[in-house]
Amino acid sequence: MTHDAPELITDAPGLPKLIRLYLRQIAIGFGLSAVFVGLLLGFNVANLRSLMLATQGGFVAAGMLFFFNGLVFAGVQFAITIMRMAAPEDKGPRGGRRAPIATTTPARVRVRAGR
Repeated sequence: MTHDAPELITDAPGLPKLIRLYLRQIAIGFGLSAVFVGLLLGFNVANLRSLMLATQGGFVAAGMLFFFNGLVFAGVQFAITIMRMAAPEDKGPRGGRRAPIATTTPARVRVRAGR
């Protein structure tokens, strides 16, 4: 259950709030991807910069690295944002943490003889 769900869908002109939220998270994800790929190439991690500069299609590899990391980072960014919208959990007792109830009546179990 989310407590912000009714507020995300609006009849106001322009894009709905949910779409704006999604587009904002995509922009943040691709921004993070640009920083990440820039740091990877800047520090020459695993000799990637040298390999991309020495290879004829190195710019394609850099573009793919940016794009696919952007997809991952945007998806994670959106998932974290949606999960943070959830209503706070109850603080009451939860299953598995309750004290067991002891009984003095044995349970009857039927067992068939044989193999």
